[in-house]
Amino acid sequence: TLDMKNVVFIPNIDLGNGRATPYHYSVKSWQTWCDKHDVELVEWTEPIMDHNNFPIIYQREWVFDILEHNEIDYDQVLIIDADTIVHPDCPNFFERTNHEYTAVVNNGCFEWVTRSINAWGHFMFPDMEKPKVWEYFNTGFIIANKEHKPFFKTIQEFYLENVERLFEIRNNEKYDGLPIPGVGQTCVNFLVKKHDIKMTYLPERFNLTDLFRKNMLHIPGHNDWSKDELIYKDTGYIFHFNAIPKNERHAEYWMKRTYEEWYE
Repeated sequence: TLDMKNVVFIPNIDLGNGRATPYHYSVKSWQTWCDKHDVELVEWTEPIMDHNNFPIIYQREWVFDILEHNEIDYDQVLIIDADTIVHPDCPNFFERTNHEYTAVVNNGCFEWVTRSINAWGHFMFPDMEKPKVWEYFNTGFIIANKEHKPFFKTIQEFYLENVERLFEIRNNEKYDGLPIPGVGQTCVNFLVKKHDIKMTYLPERFNLTDLFRKNMLHIPGHNDWSKDELIYKDTGYIFHFNAIPKNERHAEYWMKRTYEEWYE
């Protein structure tokens, strides 16, 4: 309806481990984008459960409960990771969702994705057809609406029933002798398939992940043939600073540099 705004919901929870330090750059970039497109920004700063027992990544699935508890009405909601910077020229992706559950394929390390799908399929979804690598989406960018409340309730129940088992698998099990990555993200991929949720996929430019593997981060000693500039500035609209190896130019460095170059 016309009077209900779309919402960008961004978790920015400081768990005291230093990870949240650069997230304010993300929030500020999204605030600028929201102002431009008449979208409401909701910054979520208070966990609803103890994150030691119930990770923040699971708690995000309570997004509709959190919005309604705070009396925020909404049409569509983007749940976006706080390690993202949105380009000033990013168009309004809410107009491209077909009002469906909307995501972007996770085009990063395919070994990681394959191992994650096979492992969680084996341990948690043994009787299910597995998502294909080219269907597997990154849950750091999800758009949903009120029609999806029952599905989010299903994900909540899945986490509440299995949280201890998920920890156990993640921390103690191996698959083919290797650690098991991607807990919540991969489980949500399975649940979307299991419950036959109709999806819209947006192009990769709306959640451009794994910039390091795409050789778009100039890191001295790594890709010295490239210029020390924002190589990625014309390659997408939403930049997700994940999976960057530990070095002096980690996510915080790139988020700050990108924000300052585009917004200051």
